[in-house]
Amino acid sequence: MPSKPAAPITMDAVYAAPGYLFRRMQQIAVSIFMEECKAFDLTPVQYAALIAIHTHPGIDATRLSAVIAFDRSTLGSVIERLQAKDYIERKPAPEDKRIKLLYLTKSGAAILREIIPTVERAQARMLEPLQPAERKALMGLLMQLVDLNNEASRVPLRAEDALEHLGKTG
Repeated sequence: MPSKPAAPITMDAVYAAPGYLFRRMQQIAVSIFMEECKAFDLTPVQYAALIAIHTHPGIDATRLSAVIAFDRSTLGSVIERLQAKDYIERKPAPEDKRIKLLYLTKSGAAILREIIPTVERAQARMLEPLQPAERKALMGLLMQLVDLNNEASRVPLRAEDALEHLGKTG
């Protein structure tokens, strides 16, 4: 049986590909976040790290990486920037001084309280062009896709495993 002829190589094919569309939406999402949150001088990853440290005080960098699904080697510079801004502090673990545990500082907790409404506005802006039912459908499908493809990620989300070691859930 003859093989099907290959589709012509066009930019339209690229523009309609899921990977391209996900990458473009990620660019748009970061742009909207940075525009809305520019007064706070935080990136989306720094924000996620602050939320995780707030939610799980005393988390170490390896578990933080698993909780926010961010590359451990790159996370070091995120932690350094947050510490330089005096938003977090690192303290040695009582059982192993080589392990540094992460905690929000007072200014870290304050910036988190201040930025949350702005982040919520940025999130709403990302979905604003859609009708309410479309927003709900899109979010459901995205959560399903992310969950079903988690293992294909270079940094799979491992929040439950990480938090189990902390003796905490959620």
